[in-house]
Amino acid sequence: MADAGLLDGRKATTHWYMAQRLADRYPAVQVDPNPIWVKDGNVYTSAGVSSGIDLALALVGEDLGNETALKIARNLVLLLRRPGGQAQFIEHAPPSEAPGAMTPLLTWMEQNLSRELPLPVIARRAAMSTRTLSRRFREQLGATPAAWLAHARVRRAQRLLETTDLAIEQVAAEVGFGSAAVMREHFGIVVGTNPVSYRRAFSRVSRVPNEGPKLKGAR
Repeated sequence: MADAGLLDGRKATTHWYMAQRLADRYPAVQVDPNPIWVKDGNVYTSAGVSSGIDLALALVGEDLGNETALKIARNLVLLLRRPGGQAQFIEHAPPSEAPGAMTPLLTWMEQNLSRELPLPVIARRAAMSTRTLSRRFREQLGATPAAWLAHARVRRAQRLLETTDLAIEQVAAEVGFGSAAVMREHFGIVVGTNPVSYRRAFSRVSRVPNEGPKLKGAR
């Protein structure tokens, strides 16, 4: 754990699994569980072992220049040098861990991610008005239905990128994003990187094929 005196009043990060424990134990610390590393003044904190390597490369870059840091990264055979603002790759809670009253609806939404699910369709499924549904989501899940749905789609996309060789456009269609460009936008917000870089880092498939023709604006 951290030195409370050193971090009091500062922004800091740690591994997402330990973030709440750190925040509870040291309430004066501004714990942010999202970045892989954080700089606050002359104090640096990182989220885990691999994040510590990224932080070390950032420190080398500050002292000796970016070219030296990139050379070291290549020597370490790292796929990419990640900036501190990149998000940790957090597993989002499945519907079974959500508040009980919402579980059947959330499960249905997860089972129908490939469909268009505008708010009126979700509200009809829940037998609620759109206004009541939005209020329930905010109260019980801390998000709008659209935001929860986008996170669920990104979570499914992460799994497909890890475990299949589907082209990026196919993954986008499977999870209900209208295009690879739309998926990339939401993926960047939630995960902090793009789908191609995520697949390169986390794919469990022995060979990642050519991603095929790219949509306009996709990377």
